[in-house]
Amino acid sequence: MSAVIGSGIMNRHVVRQVRADEWQKVKELRIAALQDPAAPVAFLEALAQAEARTDEFWQDRAQGASHGRHARQFVAEGPDGQWAGSVTVLVEEGGTTDFFEQPIEQTQGHVVGVFVRAEQRGTGLTEALFAAALDWAWSLEGPGLERVRLFVHEDNARAAAFYRRFGFRASGQVVPAPGNAGAKELEYVISRP
Repeated sequence: MSAVIGSGIMNRHVVRQVRADEWQKVKELRIAALQDPAAPVAFLEALAQAEARTDEFWQDRAQGASHGRHARQFVAEGPDGQWAGSVTVLVEEGGTTDFFEQPIEQTQGHVVGVFVRAEQRGTGLTEALFAAALDWAWSLEGPGLERVRLFVHEDNARAAAFYRRFGFRASGQVVPAPGNAGAKELEYVISRP
């Protein structure tokens, strides 16, 4: 699954699924994301944590996000091979708990790791990444996904505005932001069309 985004030969990006052997690019983009000024309200992981992870961790992460039903990572790749952004969908199984220790009532998708490099924001890449991620989530065989969710930090107004424009709606569920006393993460959801 891939799509070409942009106009002009220099601005064209391909949105596609990550491949298992691309672990070094997965690592590089994640570290770039964690260096972004918005990282403290956008990600639950700190830069030092990511930099300390082993090559085996990144290999396993790329492998797990490249195939199967449990996770899929989508990237926007430029003509020069550089990744401009990424979105990952995790499948949360009903009857389990999430990383906030909250019960998951139904099998659903969970969008995480949303990042587009600053110079590519506003170009349509984020929309293209989300479209690919949701197309994948809606197409899953077996118990289908009827909804996809994500969490946004209460201080991340830019991200919340994008999610609303894309069709996500606040569910009303609020959880404490891990490692950030007093801060909250707000759940946004979108249902299968």
